[in-house]
Amino acid sequence: MTSRFTHGLRWITLSSLLLSLHAVADIEEQLAQCAAKTDKLERLICYDALAAQAINRAAQQVSTDLNEVPTHTAEVAAAQVAASQTKTTQTTLTESAQDNFGKIVKQEQIDAMWLTVKQVDKDPYGTLKLSFENGQQWKQIDSRRFRVSSGDKVQIERAALGSFLLGKEGSNTTIRVKRIN
Repeated sequence: MTSRFTHGLRWITLSSLLLSLHAVADIEEQLAQCAAKTDKLERLICYDALAAQAINRAAQQVSTDLNEVPTHTAEVAAAQVAASQTKTTQTTLTESAQDNFGKIVKQEQIDAMWLTVKQVDKDPYGTLKLSFENGQQWKQIDSRRFRVSSGDKVQIERAALGSFLLGKEGSNTTIRVKRIN
């Protein structure tokens, strides 16, 4: 029984070795063709296509070896296939995240909103902490003086570079604020 198992393993190892030697020679030739390309984008596309081919060949080789492996080693090979498929899925997710990097995602944004002040607190430095009737809390981040009391209607509007300005109804004065909850 053991000799039959070792004979099967030797046959699988030998066939895998021969296939990999042929694949290595083929890949080296394709690598040389990719390296010969002068345009950077064409060279990158060539290398990407080569990598995809290598992944497909490895998956095919593992699946053919699974059909010929005795049942004990078939479980190990199945685990290896599952691990390689997981890596491929993770690579695909990473590539999609890289594809979207730096793009501006269009979301529905509100440029300004009117709120009614529920409570006004000051910290030891004199900056305001405002609570509104809708449950939001905002904090003053600049050092300008601003008078506001409970019950006042204020407008918070989007400003440059992701900051926000708070202004009171009937006044041109604004302060810079940041949401804290």
